[in-house]
Amino acid sequence: MDKRLLSLTSDDIVRILRAEGFVLSRTKGSHLQYVGLIKGQKRRVTVMAKQRRFTPKTLKSMIEQSGLNAEEWLELKERI
Repeated sequence: MDKRLLSLTSDDIVRILRAEGFVLSRTKGSHLQYVGLIKGQKRRVTVMAKQRRFTPKTLKSMIEQSGLNAEEWLELKERI
């Protein structure tokens, strides 16, 4: 996994998702669920609020849930 992705905080991830058209669907405890339409498919991404760092496994899971690839996340991170 790219080291630039490992530095993402939950606020960064929320900004990336919103930039791609995701909207907050629901909140349960410290978990936020965002829903969006990517490449014609409805996607749901769960983000733990107020996290400063994510494990590579958790970050990989959020990337897969979004339907985007790691390169697209890096491009969005640079844009934001």
